[in-house]
Amino acid sequence: MADRAALKRKLKGGEVVVGPFCIVPSLAMVEAAGRAGMDFLIIDTEHGPIDISKAEDMCRAADAVGIAPIVRVGENHPWLILRALDIGAAGVQIPQINDLASGKAAVSSAKYAPIGDRGLSIFTRAGDYGLLGARHTQKLNEDQMVIVHIEGTRGVKNLDEILTVDGIDVIFLGPYDLSQSLGIPGQVEDPRVEEMMRGAAKKAKAAGVAVGSYAKDVAMAKRLIGMGVQYLSILVDATIYMYACRDIVQQVRKK
Repeated sequence: MADRAALKRKLKGGEVVVGPFCIVPSLAMVEAAGRAGMDFLIIDTEHGPIDISKAEDMCRAADAVGIAPIVRVGENHPWLILRALDIGAAGVQIPQINDLASGKAAVSSAKYAPIGDRGLSIFTRAGDYGLLGARHTQKLNEDQMVIVHIEGTRGVKNLDEILTVDGIDVIFLGPYDLSQSLGIPGQVEDPRVEEMMRGAAKKAKAAGVAVGSYAKDVAMAKRLIGMGVQYLSILVDATIYMYACRDIVQQVRKK
């Protein structure tokens, strides 16, 4: 099994890590992202057709090329979080964390006792099918990451209390969801969105929690890094491919 804790160490060391969202159920796309030098990828089971079986195969492909697989679940539900981590993901990304209770529930579902109440089977891919033995719970509690999505004004308003929850590794600020909650859907570069994100990032950094977000292009990525974002997701695999194809077509047809 690949080193699951590598991404967490990079973040704790202050590095900026970069990776795309993946909505295409393709092992080749995963391998390509790893070969390109991406640090992680987010296997998105919320938006898109990826099921848990394909997500597990994508984790295998990620391990083979040294890129950390993060699984985004569709809901803050114990069973979904359990399965995402049991297939060997380096971490789980959980949507709609809006208050203290939802933050605590996310960590509880992702961590074994005494931190949480994640159901235990040591005979999963995450436990090397039993080879971790007695080290299983402690090692996975230490290695696997919990990334929580702050997707609306309510989550931002309650961020101080969410940040008190032990076990959260990354606060992920979703610019598109935040723009929608402000009544300006899709306007992710609006000053109101950026002001909200900048304030939230400052609070997270002060609490010692890494900040994540999504960029639609490199220019936006640079601005986010300037706000303190370390866990930087940029574009979606299908969109990256579409942009590359479009650029080829435009260059070939250019007079």
